[in-house]
Amino acid sequence: MKKADIKEMILDAKKAKGLGWEEIASKIGMSPVWTTSVCFGMNSAPKDKADMLVALFDLPPEASAVIQESPMKIWDQAVPTDPAIYRLYEIVGVYGETIKEIIHEKFGDGIMSAIDYEMYIERKEDPKGDRVVITLDGKFLKYRAW
Repeated sequence: MKKADIKEMILDAKKAKGLGWEEIASKIGMSPVWTTSVCFGMNSAPKDKADMLVALFDLPPEASAVIQESPMKIWDQAVPTDPAIYRLYEIVGVYGETIKEIIHEKFGDGIMSAIDYEMYIERKEDPKGDRVVITLDGKFLKYRAW
C-alpha cells in the first residue's frame, strides 16, 4: 500500500460520505490545509491523527503506518538545460531520495532550510583533475502540525 493508494481511498470515502476538508480537519483536531496535505500524501501525520483518519474513512488498519511515513514530495517540472545547472539537477535526481532518507533518519521529518542557509563552493586540487566541493549548510526545520 502506497500514499497514492491511500489518497485515492480517502477521496472516494470523502465523496461517499459527503465530507468537506473543514469538517474532516475538525474531526481530527487539525487545520484543513495540513489535513488535506496529509490526505494527499504530501505530509506525514503522527500516529494518533493517522489512526483518526483511518477510522473516519474506514480504511484498512495498515493504512495508518503509511499515513505516518515521511512523504516524497514530487511534482511535474521542467528540466534545466544549462550543463552546470543540469548536473546539479541530475545529482539531486539520482541522490535526492537518498539524501532525504538520511536526513529523516538523522533528524526526523523535516527539511534543510534554504533561508537560514549558507553555501560554499571551493576548488580542491587533485592529481586526477581538480574537484568541485559544494557545501550546503542549512538549519534543520522540523515539520509542525497545526
